[in-house]
Amino acid sequence: MEAEQNHARGRVLGLDVGARRIGIAVSDPLGVTAQGLPTLQRRNRRYDQSELRRVVREYEVSEIVVGNPLRMSGQTGAQAEKMATFAEQIEQDLSLPVHLWDERLSTAEAHRLLDETGIRDARRKEVIDKMAAVLILQSFLDARAARR
Repeated sequence: MEAEQNHARGRVLGLDVGARRIGIAVSDPLGVTAQGLPTLQRRNRRYDQSELRRVVREYEVSEIVVGNPLRMSGQTGAQAEKMATFAEQIEQDLSLPVHLWDERLSTAEAHRLLDETGIRDARRKEVIDKMAAVLILQSFLDARAARR
């Protein structure tokens, strides 16, 4: 993955990748805030890549952040290895720098926030994925801003 210091100006795409859905968020043009986009229902690699390519074009994305599901100990496991492979594939397919970002607790935080709103119906899973993507991306953007 490309060094973060070499990032280009433009929007950043945040992804919370699961087996069935991909939560998607995009930054504002200045890279300060993250907003959720519709969740992608996964079908197959070709479809998923095509949809991500469309989002990248539509929002003029210059780099991507993929949630990295590390174990609570910080060690990598099977899921983190899958995300590393996914990140490498989209980096090659989309020709953009891709960063893996620690997503520990992002889904738990999304559940906590949704519990506060009272959303309990069928939309909850999609909202969780979108919110987790927003939390991953916002965490990345905040950490980057703190280093400047």
